[in-house]
Amino acid sequence: MTIAFNIQPLSHELAPTLQQRIDTRTKPLGSLGRLEALALQVGLIQQTLTPQLSAPRIAVFAGDHGAAKAGVGAYPQEVTAQMVMNFLAGGAAINVLARQAGLEITVIDCGVASEVQGESRPGVEYVVAKQGHGTANYLEQAAMTPAHCDAAIASGAGLIRGWHAAGCNAIGFGEMGIGNTSTASLLTHFIVGTDLDMVIGRGAGLDDAGLARKRGLLAQAAARVARRQLSPLEALAEFGGFEVATMVGAYLAAAEARMLIVVDGFIVTSALLVAHAINPSVLDYCVFAHGSAEPGHVAQLQHLGAEPLLQLGMRLGEGTGAASAFPLIRAALACMNEMAGFEDAGVSGAA
Repeated sequence: MTIAFNIQPLSHELAPTLQQRIDTRTKPLGSLGRLEALALQVGLIQQTLTPQLSAPRIAVFAGDHGAAKAGVGAYPQEVTAQMVMNFLAGGAAINVLARQAGLEITVIDCGVASEVQGESRPGVEYVVAKQGHGTANYLEQAAMTPAHCDAAIASGAGLIRGWHAAGCNAIGFGEMGIGNTSTASLLTHFIVGTDLDMVIGRGAGLDDAGLARKRGLLAQAAARVARRQLSPLEALAEFGGFEVATMVGAYLAAAEARMLIVVDGFIVTSALLVAHAINPSVLDYCVFAHGSAEPGHVAQLQHLGAEPLLQLGMRLGEGTGAASAFPLIRAALACMNEMAGFEDAGVSGAA
């Protein structure tokens, strides 16, 4: 990797003061549960007793995968571009949930196979950061070259730095790419070490025959590199999508900028596996939104020692889980900033 990131582990010097502020709100100790832990984490990220969200957004990274044409997914590859247009028109689930949560959306074409004739509109920014027209078919060769992988990582970092410079301090990641649950399964297998069959799910809705075909194809892909000990970056180049590689750079740059990162589901977490292998301190800045119904997400979360906020059985992607978690984060910070303390309210504390 040609680009370097300076990610500082969270300083906990302010933690006792933050915890005291949380504990002296007018409530029993610990009675707001995970909301209190969220407030503490965001306070440490921002190094303040009054943490705030500024210009939060969902970034949806889109790209196509050469292996999709071999039948690893339930939908044709053309759906990636069609869904990008749906995002830009404001009609997808992520648009609805982001509007409800007061979030801007940026849709990034990292490597959609076709040219998308779209443009930005109120509430939805469109960015073309194309590394190619889809990746190569990893059943036959590496999905991308190391140089392409580096370029995608650098592109993701550049996007984050631009948003941060414009005032954004909190970001949720989403994705769109037909076949990218297969990429996530392969990355999870090679980085976490979990048996491949255990991390392969139905994706966008495969039936039993489709799931069996997917397992066979991914076993074939894994066998292609079976004699090599892949590093996480090598695994990314072998099996990743341009959208996944772009997210890796985005994770690292967001942590470097001390931004709050809201992690979505299975595919988004596969990019985090790579970023974490590069610099484990990235986890200090992450909130895990939800537990995906994709079976591989359990292995990912265990590997990262992460506990998701929500368990809703979601498996849509797009950043929908991240958008669903943002209201909880806002609630946690509002309790920190707006609740009266015992002394201020004239309420007696515990004996």
